[in-house]
Amino acid sequence: MTNDSKNGGLAFLKMHGLGNDFVVIDARGRENPMTAALARKIGHRHFGIGFDQLALIRMEGDVVCVDYWNSDGSLSDACGNATRCVARLMMAESGKNAVVLRTGRGDLQCEDAGNGLICVNMGPPQLDWQEVPLAEDADTVNLPIEGSPAATGMGNPHCSFFVDNAEAVDLDELGPRIENHPLFPERTNVQVVQVLDRSNLRVRVWERGVGHTLASGSSSCAVTVAAHRKGLADRKVTVHLDGGNLEIDWREDGVWMTGPTMLVSSGTFSEEFLKAAG
Repeated sequence: MTNDSKNGGLAFLKMHGLGNDFVVIDARGRENPMTAALARKIGHRHFGIGFDQLALIRMEGDVVCVDYWNSDGSLSDACGNATRCVARLMMAESGKNAVVLRTGRGDLQCEDAGNGLICVNMGPPQLDWQEVPLAEDADTVNLPIEGSPAATGMGNPHCSFFVDNAEAVDLDELGPRIENHPLFPERTNVQVVQVLDRSNLRVRVWERGVGHTLASGSSSCAVTVAAHRKGLADRKVTVHLDGGNLEIDWREDGVWMTGPTMLVSSGTFSEEFLKAAG
């Protein structure tokens, strides 16, 4: 990957993992160009390019780091599908089949799983109410919210509702209401989960700072953990999202996620656009 720019512009890639789409910017060897205002402008699907998250690559010494920006200009510590996309780029660049990426979630081990699939260890889940975090002490398996959802931290907070029919839920109503629930001081991602069997979960996702999204890696990890803690599923499952399937395996060393990535295009944000974004 290159951070070369033309005519004062800023180079980028557009990628996605199961329709969970990203703008990737390589800021290695240059001043970090990203601000909340610029992230919002790029993330607008009419006035910019549009994305669910923007992944900015930078260096800390010899370690490759990734910052995740939501389309509302807020930062997130974790984004599983974006991590897999960046891992693909870094492994292609190095010629190696594994890479460690430093994120707000910690150092994440990523591997080439073959057949175009990328695997990442998203780390152990955060199960204590203070780690999620919640605003007050509560049972994270059965929250005191109608529907008794589960709360799980994966570097970002998640609230998972288990329902009989995931398609029947009005996610555009439930999502923003629960995202901003007072029990979640940092807001939360929201999932509706239908257990098909102990190895298969149908999941729809409302993402904090983004909205209704076709897929979410950290959400897929969170619902797998929540389903197992509630006694509804095994530790290794297939998560069926609107954009496709992810394989999740909750192991002793963390929650591993495996799935495809797609490089859609490359381009350059013009100097005119960057100036207008402030």
